[in-house]
Amino acid sequence: MEIRLEQEKDYREVENLTREAFWNVYRPGCVEHYVLNQYRNNADFIPELSLVMIEEGKIIGHVMYSKASLTLDDGTEFPAWTFGPISIHPDYKRKGYGLKLLNYSIAKAREMGIGMLCMEGNIDFYKHAGFVVASTLGLHYHGEPKDAEVPYFLAQELTPGYLDGIEGTYHTPRGYFVADEHPDDFEAYDATFPERVKAVLDGQLF
Repeated sequence: MEIRLEQEKDYREVENLTREAFWNVYRPGCVEHYVLNQYRNNADFIPELSLVMIEEGKIIGHVMYSKASLTLDDGTEFPAWTFGPISIHPDYKRKGYGLKLLNYSIAKAREMGIGMLCMEGNIDFYKHAGFVVASTLGLHYHGEPKDAEVPYFLAQELTPGYLDGIEGTYHTPRGYFVADEHPDDFEAYDATFPERVKAVLDGQLF
């Protein structure tokens, strides 16, 4: 197993992997591959943390990171970061690959001086990579009451003391909504991939 930086020659393979990993998971079909495609030209994209995992000579995993921010009570923007999509090929899921890729990428982020991470996810999985429910760190999720414990809003301090005295609200970066904002462009992009059946399944969010 090898983890390395994504290269330009990997782009299409990684986008197809992302599509395979998320198809029908959170909605009929998925948009995560388009989010990734568009983020590569986004100023908030962090290319040093766009990483691929290789097993048996093929790319089976990928993760990307983005700059984000917290809005403090006085309106000040405080630097934060996020990651995702993180994708593991369906044939390799539930075998520990995702956690290995995530832990590797977090270690790289820490080495780069990234102070903290916010994200939306399942605490039962992400606690194994050091995440906690963000409200325990004084962080709030947009659109929710400040005193609410939002179980899917998670955070992790990477630089000790980075969040000392900080209380703020996290907004998902706009780059993650690109498919909703430009539906025609998304549909045209998705049509360049092999046709797949969209299904409504239990547990989907949209």
